[in-house]
Amino acid sequence: MKIGIIGSGIVGRVLATAFLTEGHQVMIGTRDPQKEDVVKWAKKNPSGKAGLFAEAAAFGDLLVLAVAGIAAEQAVQESGLENFRGKTVIDVTNPIAKEPPVNGVLSFFTDGHTSLMEKLQALLPDAHLVKAFNSVGNAQMYKPQYTEGRPTMFICGNDDGARKTVTEILTAFGWDTEDMGKAEAARAIEPLCILWCIPGFLYNRWTHAFKLLKS
Repeated sequence: MKIGIIGSGIVGRVLATAFLTEGHQVMIGTRDPQKEDVVKWAKKNPSGKAGLFAEAAAFGDLLVLAVAGIAAEQAVQESGLENFRGKTVIDVTNPIAKEPPVNGVLSFFTDGHTSLMEKLQALLPDAHLVKAFNSVGNAQMYKPQYTEGRPTMFICGNDDGARKTVTEILTAFGWDTEDMGKAEAARAIEPLCILWCIPGFLYNRWTHAFKLLKS
């Protein structure tokens, strides 16, 4: 597939490299294609491309939204709403507020009655958003290695076909997938980011992942 990555931070670059490794065509979207990190990524990954948000969004058959949650709606607008129409969009964002963590606990700018993904889905009614990759660190996003086996990635989204596509991607990336159904489930999945971050802030442990055990 052609993959458009909206966001050139470390998460976007890690996922872009992973998709290239899996044989896909990739363009990273950024506000500044000459940014040092983007230039370095392009040199290390000569088969990849870099462009503006709108160029990456137009390029991709499947899109990945990998920006800070507080900037997500603006990034979508800059990418061109028409460029999302009919496409599966992997939503990696979390609604992390600007306030620093308190005893390791982050604050969200959403409440328990909605999620950032639902807001983004309302902004993009003709796209098929799937929440994924929001509850693990970038170093474990591709081919994570744990003695306990494959970790679990929780996903949700309104389109059955889009969730199936993302499940196939997660399998190739080394994950077990738990499909939690429609977009409302993002209200539970997004706060996993808060839980995941607590050991990091308190004990500087950032390499863990979640696993769902089933009898």
